[in-house]
Amino acid sequence: MEYVGIQTQQSRNNFRSLLLLCMFPCLVVGMTYLFCFLLHYVSMADDGTSRSMMLDYTNQMFVRIVPYVMGGVLIWFLIAYFANTSIINSAVGSVPLARKDNKRVYNLVENLCISQGMKMPKLCVIDDDSLNAFASGINERTYTVTLTTGIIRKLNDEELEAVIAHELSHIRNHDVRLLIISIVFVGIFSMVAQMCMQWIYYASWAPRRRDEKGNGVLIMMLLALVVAAIGYFFAMLMRFAISRKREYLADAGSAEMTHNPLALASALRKISGDPTVESVHRADIAQLFIAQPGKQAMGFLDKLNGLFATHPPIQKRIEVLEQF
Repeated sequence: MEYVGIQTQQSRNNFRSLLLLCMFPCLVVGMTYLFCFLLHYVSMADDGTSRSMMLDYTNQMFVRIVPYVMGGVLIWFLIAYFANTSIINSAVGSVPLARKDNKRVYNLVENLCISQGMKMPKLCVIDDDSLNAFASGINERTYTVTLTTGIIRKLNDEELEAVIAHELSHIRNHDVRLLIISIVFVGIFSMVAQMCMQWIYYASWAPRRRDEKGNGVLIMMLLALVVAAIGYFFAMLMRFAISRKREYLADAGSAEMTHNPLALASALRKISGDPTVESVHRADIAQLFIAQPGKQAMGFLDKLNGLFATHPPIQKRIEVLEQF
């Protein structure tokens, strides 16, 4: 496929990042209003309250609580955004890789960065026999390329160089920053939904008086769970709206850097045989990898999965590379 210019791709991803930053607060505000409305609807539906009065109560409650909700979300976002590198490293169990630890990998990355005029990112390694890799970070200080020990050991120099070039293309195109923003956004709704589910589960077993106050709190938490689930669904759609073409573009960027598209095609063919990283259990972090690091569904489920996949099929990527 034709490669989109670096500046054009960077501009597009910067615009998408800004769009996500604008859309997510709107989604949070919308879900907060929906929670206020449902709460008053459930509590006032049977007492004859008119619709206009119900909306008045909803608006009053919304105006009171939305500043606290947005303030909490902002604090949560800033912490997760700026601590994302340590969070990701902790989640996948990666450790820093210095030149003395593996001169081969270090030299491959350094030579590619010099050829592209890029500042060299940090290097990390995951002690796993599978074949996979990913890039992360939000700026030059935090950009990181992470490789599994399996991919380092099982790929030859040309194949490994092509994989590293793919990850450097994600950094150069600002893909990683865009993905980090989407991960943080989806994670907020996911965490709220999980907290509500945990609270409801323990509250249902805890011995307490079944009075109106207790039932009211339970209803409130159920509504919060419903709203968080709806918000999570739409946040996921926003994440999937980030085109899967970013993988094709990074593949093309690798071919441009190395002048050897068949090396990446060969690497992807080997990666497809064993991409499963045992330490990766979170779907949001899984989308960072060069290949989906978990087991894939087969047959009809595979086609259904494709509608919501964060990666295009490896076979299609290989076919495109072989046409360069």
